[in-house]
Amino acid sequence: MSPLVSIIMGSTSDLPVMEKAMQFLNDMQVPFEVNALSAHRTPDAVEHFAKGAKARGIKVIIAGAGMAAALPGVIAASTSLPVIGVPIKGSVLDGVDALYSILQMPPGIPVATVAINGAMNAAILACQMISLADEALSAKMEAYKASLGSKIEKANLALAEVKYEYKVN
Repeated sequence: MSPLVSIIMGSTSDLPVMEKAMQFLNDMQVPFEVNALSAHRTPDAVEHFAKGAKARGIKVIIAGAGMAAALPGVIAASTSLPVIGVPIKGSVLDGVDALYSILQMPPGIPVATVAINGAMNAAILACQMISLADEALSAKMEAYKASLGSKIEKANLALAEVKYEYKVN
């Protein structure tokens, strides 16, 4: 089994955030790999990874980074694969610096960007991209999306049972 999604993080300190992406991909039975690479400390390794990802069968790259957050952009500059950036909170600017760094890419080097610490949404987006050419995954994603509404309906029913003296319903 070869990975379809590659999850890259700038440091293993990003693991608690990126685990949400791993869990979602695992739940959807999408093969993935995980690596820590730094755009600043291991630039040659990042370029080698990015240039070789497509040949290895990778379809989408999820790159999480904090602070200067150069990793997603550096990867996107070296591959034609879609790159999804996950800005990671952790600096004195609460991840806003990482968000802007990932969003503000020059023309021709796009990085899809999710919310600060939004690794699960990155995995969902990766699955939606792959599901365009994978009927089985498409069906799983349809079921997942349908389940979101039922969770809210159950929560609303539970709220109806909450009792307060002045609550009307």
